[in-house]
Amino acid sequence: MSVGHYASAVTNSAVMELLRPFDPRIVGTLPLGLAVPGSDIDIVCHAPDPNAFAEIVWSHYQSADDFVLYRWTSGSRPAIARFVWDGWPFELFGEQRPVHQQQGWIHFEVERRLLALDDGRLRRAVGRLRAHGLKTEPAFAAVLGISGDPYRGLLELAAETDAELRVRLATCGLG
Repeated sequence: MSVGHYASAVTNSAVMELLRPFDPRIVGTLPLGLAVPGSDIDIVCHAPDPNAFAEIVWSHYQSADDFVLYRWTSGSRPAIARFVWDGWPFELFGEQRPVHQQQGWIHFEVERRLLALDDGRLRRAVGRLRAHGLKTEPAFAAVLGISGDPYRGLLELAAETDAELRVRLATCGLG
């Protein structure tokens, strides 16, 4: 199972078509090119009606390997499903907030921007930490010298301009 071939599992599962009403977007380490063995296919969705989202996911994937569906009844009431398709673990996250307001999307976007602004040293440093078991956000935070909660730290970076991110990259010991 090559990390470069996750797209065939996405296509074969028809997940993007089935979840089209929920604005599905693939996020995480696979599209960033930072996957390690065991990385899953993360898909965030806008689910203003979490019940409708859960029903579609249940009806199409309940028989998939390792299927599980979680629902919360408070807060933003997300629905989260996990299953395996074509040997690939999937995690579907449906939240009432539009995708562009969700933390998972914001983390992905700032990580994507940082990697695009970097000359490859950030990718290598984060990749080394990922290979040693660190999750993505903590790995970025460690390399960038962000103290405290790495998830909050990356959310705060999202407000920075590309010029500010370049300065951060140049001063974090990579440049």
